[in-house]
Amino acid sequence: MPVPPDAVLRGAMRWLEQIPQVGPARARAMFAVHEAFCDLTPTQYAASYGWLQEVGLVDAVGRSRVAHGDPSALAAEVFRAAVCGGRPLWLRDADVLIRSPDELPEDADTAAGALGLDTESAFAIVRAAWGRVDAAERARIGAAGEAALTHLLREYVNAEVQRVSLQSDGYGYDIAVRSNDVNVHIELKSTTRTQQSRFYLSRNEYETMQRDPAWQLVLARLTEDMQIAAVAVVDRTWLKAVAPADRDSRGRWESARAECPRDALTNGVPALLPLLREPKSPLLGGQCPWPV
Repeated sequence: MPVPPDAVLRGAMRWLEQIPQVGPARARAMFAVHEAFCDLTPTQYAASYGWLQEVGLVDAVGRSRVAHGDPSALAAEVFRAAVCGGRPLWLRDADVLIRSPDELPEDADTAAGALGLDTESAFAIVRAAWGRVDAAERARIGAAGEAALTHLLREYVNAEVQRVSLQSDGYGYDIAVRSNDVNVHIELKSTTRTQQSRFYLSRNEYETMQRDPAWQLVLARLTEDMQIAAVAVVDRTWLKAVAPADRDSRGRWESARAECPRDALTNGVPALLPLLREPKSPLLGGQCPWPV
């Protein structure tokens, strides 16, 4: 659902202001007859009330779940619900698309105006909402990618395959492939996006790469049903060149975001080629190019 129109948001504010004082039934009657509230129609008030229930700001029996008090805090809560509940398409890329209050999308800017919320506050709420959505989505896609790649490796590779991330994130990689002759430690970054190779790298993962020759950073492109469509290995030299550097002993980076260019990727996982069974997997062997 997109960000609700301004009439729904203004009606929602009035419900949340009046419910703690008079209850939902009397508030509904007041909205229908009092001239101060007649700028919105009964249908718009009904839509506002339904939306409040949908996003969880009003419970099933009409009790508000928002503390009644400062109007600006109430407006912020409604705006947060509008952004998080609606999940507009721009939200997943808000870190790139919205870098200042002046870059708020039109629907968010209109919603903030309807609620009497200044753009600085709206911008802060959008960025915080993006952080929660992005973290949850990355965790979901990351887990699905690890499960899919582990299954693929066990099907096509003559080696022991262990998903060590289920034990601890302290290894600095997610999947260990071990045989008598070849060891590969795979740090996997998964995405469902097309034409995009963005990933996040932790300090522990980066330092593991520096000391572990078996470490490989592998990108996986997933289909909508969370199956692997393509894999590629990120070039170590490129990764070292773009990684942050600590300027002072009093400061230390812990996580970094990178956008990998096509020329820093190698299709498949070449280190696994000696271990592939027949028929060789086109994904692991590199016959399926990145991107797809």
